[in-house]
Amino acid sequence: PLEWKRVVQNQWIDFIRVHLSDIGGLTPARKLAAFCEAYGVRTAWHGPSDLSPIGMAAQMHLDLSAPNFGIQEFSGFVEQQSAGVASFVESELEVFPGCPEARNGYVYLSDRPGIGVDFDEKAAAKYPFADMDFGWLYSRLKDGTAVRP
Repeated sequence: PLEWKRVVQNQWIDFIRVHLSDIGGLTPARKLAAFCEAYGVRTAWHGPSDLSPIGMAAQMHLDLSAPNFGIQEFSGFVEQQSAGVASFVESELEVFPGCPEARNGYVYLSDRPGIGVDFDEKAAAKYPFADMDFGWLYSRLKDGTAVRP
């Protein structure tokens, strides 16, 4: 948290853009949003294309509860664009029933219980993991020191 304290207190930014999983999840994010609210800094949680529908739904619920919500970054999940309308691949809807849906520039939450998204393990087993280079993820040393990837 001390990494952004001076930046927020000095109001050097208008929006705080962090990845919830990098700061420890919903509880630290709620605390960060409250801290930022006191200084007029709005939230803009990081929503890269590798964010799962579960992560996106969690962020959207946080957005709805934060008085200083600014904007939600959303790069889509595994989606296809057709005539400017995002349509999700059937496999994604199969694996993540209730995933948020993008329509006309807005993303909508499901009205299902909890965060609205479920995970179907049997469906996921049909789509094996694709090996990727995650080198850009390593932004800290083992002792917690922040480093450039």
